[in-house]
Amino acid sequence: MYHTRREQNVRIDVADALRGIAVAGIILYHAVEHFDVFTEEPITYTLPCDQMVGNVLAWLLSGKMYGIFAMLFGLSFFIMNDNQQQKGCSFSGRFAWRMCLLFMFGLVNVAFYDGDILMLYAAYGLLLIPVSYLPSGIVWCIIGLLAIQPIELFCLLTDTPLDHTRLFDIYNQTIAFHEHGTFWENAVNNLRYGFELNLRYNVFSGRLTQLLCLFILGMQLGRQRLFYNEGRNLQTWHCILALSVIIVIAFSFVDFGILKPWLTPIYNLFILLMIVAAVVSAWYACKSVRNVLHHLCFFGRMSLTNYLLQSIIGCFIFYGYGLACYRHVGITYAVLIGLGMVICQYLFCRYWFSNHQRGPMESLWRKMTWINR
Repeated sequence: MYHTRREQNVRIDVADALRGIAVAGIILYHAVEHFDVFTEEPITYTLPCDQMVGNVLAWLLSGKMYGIFAMLFGLSFFIMNDNQQQKGCSFSGRFAWRMCLLFMFGLVNVAFYDGDILMLYAAYGLLLIPVSYLPSGIVWCIIGLLAIQPIELFCLLTDTPLDHTRLFDIYNQTIAFHEHGTFWENAVNNLRYGFELNLRYNVFSGRLTQLLCLFILGMQLGRQRLFYNEGRNLQTWHCILALSVIIVIAFSFVDFGILKPWLTPIYNLFILLMIVAAVVSAWYACKSVRNVLHHLCFFGRMSLTNYLLQSIIGCFIFYGYGLACYRHVGITYAVLIGLGMVICQYLFCRYWFSNHQRGPMESLWRKMTWINR
């Protein structure tokens, strides 16, 4: 059984910066996807570079930003759990209640945006509780097993493809509401099918086991204190960066063929590790980079608030019940809208932190977590 090493867990600024990058990237890619409105209607304003911009951002952001978010979720769990262990307290029950609160936040969010991940994160998060009691050797074995995409590998070896008909049926119905439905029609449909839709999409995209892998990996990196600039940690991140770059380059020249459902999530995982390693390495090795990335710490410290805001704002901009920009702007213009959302939300973060220690939803989540304490 794992026991705390009783080392002080101070706030990790580079984790806040990574969290800010993840949320900003999520907003940008949601804008690329018109917040899940994949229409066949002609779009009014397009540019010749739209396809290239979409491909580049898909390679860089799709799946990776949610993955970074998941990794940092596991890191936060470790810090809170370890702090309570150092006080001689159990955090398991309190964390389970915290996940119930996150699920309720997800219910609010999914009423606006069908792609909500908070409810799934709440469900995945509960699995961290039993894993947190295991010794590190066993935890690394679990991470390795989940990282090889066991579901996709089993389907490949047994030649038993998964049936995704139900996923596409729900998507088609949901997109129709996004295009032509009222806000209330969208909300009712999303509340009814949102959780199932996202769970099925996680299975379809290979994220089901990968996100759980990243949750546990974040917890384990917290145990190893790898996000602190201690000992040989920086050299370790340099090695992770070099290895990830080599694997990403090698995979880029491979035709996956029938192995695509299995290898694509693994390829995306190494892109994610490359991004994380590059940011952490640059943060600790270069003061000028650290000064620039420090601005994203404000964004990351309000990640829950910003995630909820992007759903409300983005869906109003792109859905039929709002400005219906899904039929007006192509990918490049949509990215500019997403960038505008990031800038506006960043300015709100700066304003808010001038008078408050935590974001509004973060404060509520914290107060509700420690209620009756």
